[in-house]
Amino acid sequence: MTGKLDPAVLSDLVLSRTGAPNPNLLAGPAFGEDAAAIRVEEGTLVASTDPISLAAERIGHLAVAVASNDVAAAGGRPEYLLNTVLLPDADPELLDTITGQLDAESERLGLTVAGGHTEVVAGLDRPLCSLTCLGMADRFVPTGGAEPGNRILLTKGAGIEATGVLATDFRDRLDLPADLLDRATAAFDDLSVMPEAAVLAPVATAMHDPTEGGVLEGLIEMALTGQVTLHVDRDAVHVREETRAACDAVGVDPLRVLGSGALLATVDADEADDALAALGEEGIDAVDVGRVEPGEPSVRIDGERYAETIRDDMYDLWD
Repeated sequence: MTGKLDPAVLSDLVLSRTGAPNPNLLAGPAFGEDAAAIRVEEGTLVASTDPISLAAERIGHLAVAVASNDVAAAGGRPEYLLNTVLLPDADPELLDTITGQLDAESERLGLTVAGGHTEVVAGLDRPLCSLTCLGMADRFVPTGGAEPGNRILLTKGAGIEATGVLATDFRDRLDLPADLLDRATAAFDDLSVMPEAAVLAPVATAMHDPTEGGVLEGLIEMALTGQVTLHVDRDAVHVREETRAACDAVGVDPLRVLGSGALLATVDADEADDALAALGEEGIDAVDVGRVEPGEPSVRIDGERYAETIRDDMYDLWD
């Protein structure tokens, strides 16, 4: 079944097997943490790797965004990419499309492709891109740093990545006006969280970019890693008109679908207004969606309690 591994399996068979210890590893493999922090002579190096395999039409575009977002959400300044491209066959047109997207999006975001690997792999039915991103940080910001009394901020809105994917890979299922489809496709231009992460990194206690499982899963991971309760007002979570229309057309929840493009952050309550104002000055939409309290690690929203990870609603469209 498509999706993330069960946390218990992940802990037992992946996170417990990390090779030789190294005192320069400041933050290593852990549930919910998408980036590593490594002490180097110049400061703190942040590194992350992430695959993309399902969104075929814009796979290169998405791959750059998700890899660089993980570094940015950890307080880093994304700079270098290592691109691994695995192909189902030696189709030069497919390779041209993917590498063209990788090149264009990397240039747009100011990232340098420093290396990688490309080959044909038997058994694949679609291309797979796995990118590693590297960047320096003045201050590493974990997923699990939320503290009781913090406010929870969300930038741009829920389901942005899913909006673009639905408008391209699943366009034939969307009986929507042309202007809504155009706006939905344009969601691909909003996938980077580098600008808002740069604003929030100095004051955030935690940051996380929601990907699989959307904003709700991102909140759950922040709660479980931080060992806190997140109280969230669903009505405060912004959902764009085109996102809601696309999600309604295929019967998925905007809060439970691919969420790249949004950034979740927790900040001290007395920093929240200033943080929102700073984001506004940069032209970045953001809202306060809730609060952090002590208690059983969970997310409380709409009278429901979530204490375990969830599966992305989008996966049923591919399975």
